Amino acid sequence: MMDPIGFAMENFDAVGVWRAKDSGFPIDPSGQLYDGAKLNGPASLRKALVEHSDAFVGAFTENLLAYGLGRVLESSDMPFVRAITQTAGRNNNRFSSFILGVVNSVPFQMRRTEDSEPASKEATPVVAANRRF
Repeated sequence: MMDPIGFAMENFDAVGVWRAKDSGFPIDPSGQLYDGAKLNGPASLRKALVEHSDAFVGAFTENLLAYGLGRVLESSDMPFVRAITQTAGRNNNRFSSFILGVVNSVPFQMRRTEDSEPASKEATPVVAANRRF
């Protein structure tokens, strides 16, 4: 599923400069999405993403929440993904709405990390109380 998207963007080099050839060979940006939509460059990719905006927004939200949580999402996270997506949709899918949705979500606010547990007294560093700066 990812290859056609990458092929459609193949005319851009690693720093985003447009190119027609790679190592002297012409670039073929064509591909086909899972639904049969033909791609032949960035314009057709944009059109396909607009036509499948619900899938794009859902996948974007899932990935943003997973990044914010620092873990792979579980099925119990999906109601939060849908809520974030719906709220952002009511705000014209503004990026800030997605960020606020993630930050205000229960999974984000209740997350725990391995390092968040209190350290034992032996592992606590000693700080000089009368230190002068």
